Amino acid sequence: MTLPTSTSITYKNPELAEADHPGSAVELQYGFGPLPSQLKNKKIFFFDIDNCLYQRLTKIHDLMQVKIHQYFKDHLQLNDDDAHNLHMNYYKTYGLALEGLVRNHQVDALEYNAKVDDSLDLSSVLNYEPELREMLQRIRESGEFDIFWLVTNAYKNHALRVISFLGLGDLFDGLTYCDYSLFPIVCKPMDLFYYKCLGTVNLDKENKEAMALLHFVDDSEINVKAAHKLGFGRVFHYVEIDKEYEALKRKPDFEEFYGKGDNSDKSKISILRNILELESVV
Repeated sequence: MTLPTSTSITYKNPELAEADHPGSAVELQYGFGPLPSQLKNKKIFFFDIDNCLYQRLTKIHDLMQVKIHQYFKDHLQLNDDDAHNLHMNYYKTYGLALEGLVRNHQVDALEYNAKVDDSLDLSSVLNYEPELREMLQRIRESGEFDIFWLVTNAYKNHALRVISFLGLGDLFDGLTYCDYSLFPIVCKPMDLFYYKCLGTVNLDKENKEAMALLHFVDDSEINVKAAHKLGFGRVFHYVEIDKEYEALKRKPDFEEFYGKGDNSDKSKISILRNILELESVV
């Protein structure tokens, strides 16, 4: 089967001056994919974006939770407790609160995106991260990987804005995002999302040797476990918050997925307490 031709993506953030910092202009050589046929079964590093390429202390997560909570209240006419409980239930069930809203309440996902993600004042909380940029550049320049690919449950608008503010816009080859225009919404940790992503990067999911070359980093427990189960070669779980780290270690399946938790077994999920540790464990 011949894959369609990929189209490169260029994005210039209107909230930033062009010379503000390196990487503020986004240049994705292969756009949203697919990768061309000559790049079949290459060694690919997949990167989540939110709460992964920036720290939780930026409070974007908190800002987003406020807007999501308000959306649940206003759209579904719920009180605070019911809105919170339903929001958490949908997140745990589907991996994305919006998926529950679309599936069960016929919410217009693009309207939701405009009122939640696109309305976030990212310019007030996200900054250029030179240490992160330099670390990712070193990993790229090591020659260990053929492709750097972004994978997010956000819509494309938000993804492009975030990597622009962080100064990472020229370090990645492409982006797989959660397409809010489709029904039903397909997102991490659904197997179908990963399968579609693998198809986009022209990787044969039945080829165990090719799957073993894949690297993946995410801050979500359910997302990294899903990638591990599918046979991704190296999976990294960024666990920034101490309370969440301690709770993770108490999980009954901790040893199954994380081994001893000291990153000594590369066949298990490796834990990062700081995203800048990534270089040392790759």
